[in-house]
Amino acid sequence: MKSYYPGLAILCSLISSHGIAAAIDQSGQSLLPFLEVGHYFEASITAADPEVSGRTLGTRSDLINSGVDDYSTDNISQSFQYYSAALKLQLKPQLSFGILYDQPFGSDLEYPVKRNASFSDPVLSQQGTQINVDSQNLSLILGYQPFKNFNLYAGPAFQTIKGHVSLRGLVYADFNGYNAIFKQDAAVGWLAGFAYQVPDMVLKAALTYHSKIDHKINVSENVLGTPLLLVDESKTKISTPQSINLDFQTSITVSTLLYSNIRWVNWKDFVIRPVQFGALSQLATTTMSSGTYTGGFNLDDYQKNQWSATVGVAKQWTPLWSGAFDLGWDSGTGDPASIFNPTKGYWGVGLALKYNPEPDYFISGGVKYFWLGDVTTQNGTYDLPLPVLSEASKVGEFRENHAIGYGLKIGYHF
Repeated sequence: MKSYYPGLAILCSLISSHGIAAAIDQSGQSLLPFLEVGHYFEASITAADPEVSGRTLGTRSDLINSGVDDYSTDNISQSFQYYSAALKLQLKPQLSFGILYDQPFGSDLEYPVKRNASFSDPVLSQQGTQINVDSQNLSLILGYQPFKNFNLYAGPAFQTIKGHVSLRGLVYADFNGYNAIFKQDAAVGWLAGFAYQVPDMVLKAALTYHSKIDHKINVSENVLGTPLLLVDESKTKISTPQSINLDFQTSITVSTLLYSNIRWVNWKDFVIRPVQFGALSQLATTTMSSGTYTGGFNLDDYQKNQWSATVGVAKQWTPLWSGAFDLGWDSGTGDPASIFNPTKGYWGVGLALKYNPEPDYFISGGVKYFWLGDVTTQNGTYDLPLPVLSEASKVGEFRENHAIGYGLKIGYHF
């Protein structure tokens, strides 16, 4: 069954890409542009407008202030955008080369300053808790087609990451006023995968593995501007997580395409513990436990690995216009969740349109709405082996939040 409208596959990759994923997962690390037929180039921009708010947990009497009635956080999420681009060259019938750029991980949260002082400091610093993470990734891919319809591919991934964190509010107790600036670091990982494709049927199945990437970052730590120097300075190790993507597409009719994506990300092994913060947390747990536990705790970590799935249908109406509709789901990384990621996954629904003014290039755009999962947040000490600490660490509840994502892509076959 020869598909009359092979460009539908490109439309699917647009609408599947702009999500509000678990932890700091951002781009989804799609390899679909590399699997386009022949020479191909694309560039895209994705924007998101989240609305995430919560309130101080009512059971925490130590966070209640006399004369304060409002214990809400207001919206803590900042609108953001990220970019991606891809170039695929079919060098020979059995050999292909690709360059993919994306921004795989990111976060931008800022708790407004509130009189309740739960997640902010309205007195000394007059700031709220903040986290900002920015990453960039450049992958070089070599593909080999040993025989018809099969593609083996692999290559290095060059990644940079930087960010900053500020802890403010009563929820952090003695850590109120802590700041950490993570200076930009570059490191190398790799990816590998294989695909089975039948272009005439727009049939495509691909399995791609992205390795973890180990960064050793110089972190400048202080408390309200005073340098924190409890132990000798050294670099902080942070490993961006390994992941697996499974993509599938097939034509239902000559003008209709079914597509899906399943993604797994190993957030359970992701840990952020700057050197001085770790030393300070060890002092805190030693005092808290009267010496029975001295291991400290992490600035940020996650309880569970992330699973996400998308399934959708794309249809070509005319040679110029096509559209797509999909449903998405994300598991989140556990409940209770980190204050830095106060949601438990999502359900999402998306729409996209593609316009082909000429057969060899297109412009497409899409929008997706997300219902973010309700969750209780904890201050980082949830998993410590101390009596009743798991309940005492719970500090907030976030309910009935949502987000809207937008995407715009241009592509060119040459």
